[in-house]
Amino acid sequence: MLIDSHCHLDRLDLKPYDQDFDRFMEKARQEGVTHMLSVGINLETFPRMRDLADPYPEEISVSVGVHPNDCKGLTIPAAKLLEYGRDPRVVAIGETGLDYFRSEGDLAWQHQRFRQHIQVARELGKPVIVHSRDAREDTLRIWEEEGGGEVGGVLHCFAEDWDMARRALDMNLYISFSGIVTFKNAQAIQEVAVKVPEDRFLIETDSPYLAPVPHRGKPNYPYLVRHVAEKVAELRGLAFEQVARISAENFHALFPLAGKPGD
Repeated sequence: MLIDSHCHLDRLDLKPYDQDFDRFMEKARQEGVTHMLSVGINLETFPRMRDLADPYPEEISVSVGVHPNDCKGLTIPAAKLLEYGRDPRVVAIGETGLDYFRSEGDLAWQHQRFRQHIQVARELGKPVIVHSRDAREDTLRIWEEEGGGEVGGVLHCFAEDWDMARRALDMNLYISFSGIVTFKNAQAIQEVAVKVPEDRFLIETDSPYLAPVPHRGKPNYPYLVRHVAEKVAELRGLAFEQVARISAENFHALFPLAGKPGD
């Protein structure tokens, strides 16, 4: 009953599966993955990702959004974001947010994009997938100013400390742990994995990026979310099966449309 709450299925390396997505899906099933949320990072590639997910309505959900590092400085067509966001297979808006690690200078364009995504999410009543890197104060400030807490969301691939996690939780954000939580130098993230309330955490791969130990440095796949679950279970003193079940329940609480074929 493993759910990968954040992956990029249209970017996976399918060479080990002879470029056959169905073969990859069979491997994921064999490893116990019951659902994956394929996350959009730009509007141009969304239709292809949507088509990839189409034959698997109970196993793959999608989101639509523009990553803060995509097409730097350019505005996004809000009408197109809203149009795609109305798709019944779209369960969330994002990923969106702020990234000061890869971007420099006047980043007002990132702020505006983030605000647009939250506004669209509120109009549609769908949660937000938030990316935040080296931008904690502005991320939380904009989230609060735009009323993001009304629809809720998740800080994906969490890489901060307990202070940010605590503040985010107070703003109706979930915390999602990626393969980073398995890294030896991730003590602050591991502390958060211990302290976060049982009903407010998710697990993810962010595949094809950030493969967990013992696959670090290699291509990542959604079924490797097992290693994230195992690490969180170890940190919290729980059985692997408990973490798999709890994180799956939390996923469906945040994304109630996931796994439903839609109209």
